[in-house]
Amino acid sequence: MSIYGDYIKSVIRTVPGWPEPGVNFRDITPLLQNSTAFRKLIESFVHRYREMELDAIASIDARGFIIGAPLAYELGASFVPVRKKGKLPFKTVSETYKLEYGHSEVELHADAFQQGDRILLVDDLIATGGTMLAAANLIQRCGGHVVDTSTIIDLPELGGSQKIRDAGYSVFAVCSFTEDE
Repeated sequence: MSIYGDYIKSVIRTVPGWPEPGVNFRDITPLLQNSTAFRKLIESFVHRYREMELDAIASIDARGFIIGAPLAYELGASFVPVRKKGKLPFKTVSETYKLEYGHSEVELHADAFQQGDRILLVDDLIATGGTMLAAANLIQRCGGHVVDTSTIIDLPELGGSQKIRDAGYSVFAVCSFTEDE
């Protein structure tokens, strides 16, 4: 967890029963609207990754972009979007992953990385881990090396962060929530 983890967590809004009954949605909108909190969020990532000599920040569509772009700027790294299928205009590679009810796909431009590039993979939240693992697989297939996976929020009870660790990737979360929080 980040040095600002408790503060960041206190700014995130929980919306009970959305998008369906029994789900506690973790809304980062108040975090983004609060300039002090947003700065501390980005500083949390910068502090962790400043010395890692990263080549690129790969961020997952769409909320991961909010973190990835300023982080890439601060670290002097390139920014690479991992998009939902059909959103990239050039030659792409794609990876399918399971959702609770069905499947989805993420894509990268085929020329997104050079062989051996050191990549930080960023998203806003880890729930079941499917999107993060699909994006990590894409990066590896395109020649990049995933140095770390990173997120604002981890929901460890849903098992995603453990799946990511089991696949051989490290996980950093600024904060985490249990179901009863």
